[in-house]
Amino acid sequence: MKRLTIYLLCLFAAASASAQVTVFESGTEGYKSFRIPTIVRLPNGQLLAFAEGRVGNAGDFGDIDIVMKRSTDNGDTWSALQVVADNKDLQAGNPAPVVDVTDPAYPGGRVFIFYNTGNNHESEVRKGNGLREAWYRASPDGGKTWEAPVNVTKQVHRPRQLGFSEDWRCFFNTPGHAMQFTEGPHKGRIFVATNHSAGAPMPKFREYRASGYYSDDHGKTFRISEDVSFEGGNEAIAAPLTNGRLMMNIRNQQGNVKARIVALSPDGGATWDTAYFDHQLPDPVCQGSILPLGVSKGKTILAFSNAADTAKRDNLTLRISTDDGRTWKRRYTIDSTGQAGNAAYSDLVITGKREVGVLYEKNKYQQILFTKVKWKK
Repeated sequence: MKRLTIYLLCLFAAASASAQVTVFESGTEGYKSFRIPTIVRLPNGQLLAFAEGRVGNAGDFGDIDIVMKRSTDNGDTWSALQVVADNKDLQAGNPAPVVDVTDPAYPGGRVFIFYNTGNNHESEVRKGNGLREAWYRASPDGGKTWEAPVNVTKQVHRPRQLGFSEDWRCFFNTPGHAMQFTEGPHKGRIFVATNHSAGAPMPKFREYRASGYYSDDHGKTFRISEDVSFEGGNEAIAAPLTNGRLMMNIRNQQGNVKARIVALSPDGGATWDTAYFDHQLPDPVCQGSILPLGVSKGKTILAFSNAADTAKRDNLTLRISTDDGRTWKRRYTIDSTGQAGNAAYSDLVITGKREVGVLYEKNKYQQILFTKVKWKK
C-alpha cells in the first residue's frame, strides 16, 4: 500500500505539469551554449525569458551575451532571439530582470535587466586578478527597446582596486529574477540579491557572503544591504513577505550542509535578523528560485524550485509554502531521471491562477525548457 501511495503521488505530480517547450537550445541561433535561465511576466501578460548566450563554449567566462525571447501566449511558443546586453568579446552575465510596476512615469511598467560583466575567470578574480562590474539596462516598452547601459558598480560593489577600503573581489547578481515590493512600507523598492567574495581565497569558498542591493527611487540610486553571516553564501535570490519583511534563499557553496540557507530581513533587505539552514530544502550545491504567489490569512504563499537532490543536479522540484516559508507541504516533481546533470538551474513566474511557470536547464545544459504546473494549497 505504501508503494502504491508513493506511485500515485508521483503520477499526480507529473500529470499536473504541462508539456515541456524548448526555449533555448545549445548549438542554435549563433551560440554554442545557453545557461542561467530567468523569467518575468509583464503587466500585459507577456513573458520575457532571459539567458546567457555563450558564443564559443559552455564555460562561465568568455564571449557571453544576455539574450531574451518573448512569449505572447503564456509560454506555449516563443519569439526569435534578441540580444539585450553584450560586452564585446568578454562576458555579460547573471541576468536578473524585474518589472517596476510602481513608477508613475511608466504606467505600463518598466523592465530592468541587471547584469554583471567581468574581465577574468572567477578563480582569478578571487585572487584579485580582475574586476567584476554591475550594470543595468531598462526598457520602457516591455523589452522591445532598451535604454543605454548604466554602470552602478561603485554604488553596489566595494572592490579595493576602485578605491574602497574593503576588498570585495568576485561579485555576482542573483542567477534568477530580481524583485520589487508592490505594497507595504517599502512599496516600490527594487531588490537584487547578490554574493561577493571578500579578501583572499579560502578553502571551500568560505570567503563568499550573500548580500544584496536595493533602490527606492526606480533605479536612480542604490544602497548595499548587510551581509548574511553564513560563510560560503552564494547565488542568492529574494522574495518579499508581508509587512516589509524579505526572505533570501541562498546556495551553500561550502557543501558541508546539503541544504539551502535562508535569511530573513525585518526591514526590506537592509539588515538580517535571522539565518539558518532549511533542511526541508535539500540541495546538491546548485541554484534555486523563489517567488511570491499571493497572501492568504496574512501570510505569503511562496513557490520554490531547485534540484532537490543532495548528490547530483537532478530531481527538479517545485514546492509550495502557505506560511511565509516556514513549512513546505506541497511538492511537485518537475523533472527527475536519476542521472547527474539532468536538471539544474531554474526560475519561476506566475502564469495563471494557481499555476506557476518553470524555466529550467535540462540534459546537461543542452536545453532550457519551459513548463507550467498547477498547484494546490
